[in-house]
Amino acid sequence: MRCAKILYKSMQAAVLTQADDGRFELRYLDQWALDGSKPDLSPALPKTLTPYLSDYLFAFFYHMLPEGANKQAICAQLRIDSADDFGLLLATAQSDAIGAVRVVQMDAP
Repeated sequence: MRCAKILYKSMQAAVLTQADDGRFELRYLDQWALDGSKPDLSPALPKTLTPYLSDYLFAFFYHMLPEGANKQAICAQLRIDSADDFGLLLATAQSDAIGAVRVVQMDAP
């Protein structure tokens, strides 16, 4: 299992988990989901106390990944399988992300 903190402007908003079988779960922190002043991470992922589940990396996070030659170079340099979207997200979206959302690897619970 691999886990990541989802930060919005340096404040933790959610936890993204990839289970050993490859499935994904996005769970907003309760205090974030219940605070009306906090934004959704994406219009496709509105705040809720119910976790989102998917067989694939959620599109919002997938679109944060590098593409093309950039992706190939980063995967080669960091020795990440080009099919490992979550690994690539963990390696790149901690500091090199456009917008207010960052993804920071954490230990599995």
